[in-house]
Amino acid sequence: MTAVDAVIRTRLNSEVVLIRTIGDYIIGAGGKRMRPAILLMVAKALGYQGQRHHLLAAIVEFIHTATLLHDDVVDESDLRRGRSTANAVFGNAASVLVGDYLYSRAFEMMVDVDRMRIMQIMSSATTVIAEGEVLQLLNIHDPDVSEARYLQVVRFKTAKLFEAAAEAGAVISDATLEQIEAAAAFGRHIGTAFQLVDDVLDYSGEATALGKNVGDDLKEGKPTLPLIRVLEVGTPDQRALVRVAIEQGEADFEAVAQAIQANDALNYAMQTAQAEAELARQALNVFPESTCKDALLALCAFAVDRDR
Repeated sequence: MTAVDAVIRTRLNSEVVLIRTIGDYIIGAGGKRMRPAILLMVAKALGYQGQRHHLLAAIVEFIHTATLLHDDVVDESDLRRGRSTANAVFGNAASVLVGDYLYSRAFEMMVDVDRMRIMQIMSSATTVIAEGEVLQLLNIHDPDVSEARYLQVVRFKTAKLFEAAAEAGAVISDATLEQIEAAAAFGRHIGTAFQLVDDVLDYSGEATALGKNVGDDLKEGKPTLPLIRVLEVGTPDQRALVRVAIEQGEADFEAVAQAIQANDALNYAMQTAQAEAELARQALNVFPESTCKDALLALCAFAVDRDR
């Protein structure tokens, strides 16, 4: 990860001062760096011996960071990872344009990797992520979103980059087709589990631990799985409360939280996340035994056991 950070800083060294400033601000915000870590661990678990996995991991982080910059503008967010968002500090225009720069730089770096299959994986991922963003936009303030529609957004918007990171790590290692498909499945399922837990934490965590404002999803009118579950099994009054909350983005947060608790909706969402994490674990069965495989297995537990 130290080597990846060095690549990130080198490739962010633009002659345009504002790009460097915002880039340094984003890097300083930290984050879990799960996607690049997954790529590195998959590559090493499958016997990769070169250095290009560092470049690939930086590419994945650039794509992820670009999506965050654009997300925060679209969602009008002012807090991420316990710090003010880039758009809150530098303005929407600068955030969008630097996000565009990161996308462009990522594709420039892909050319340096010189593997057409990697280009296909990453370009497809960015397309699917964009589709997920638009699908989520269409779902906002819509209380009739089904669990299937919600999970489609999760798989497109969040899980796809996890999948691409893991698959790229396998491809760069010249793994077998079975191992490449297994790596992609691992990333897809661990990414889905990761987002489901995020949605649970939006109603059960503390803002200081999460680094974001608890209840933000509700304020933005996002119908996440805990809310969808209440709409499916709640009492008429509870369903009416949640419908209005999603439609208006304004409601008694405590009353909504109580409705979620009364219907065990957080546990339902956690069980769904745990099922995804188990599928991720099973996908690793075709990997040879190694410390990196053990780390990937541990990541399955971390994805569902974390508090932030």
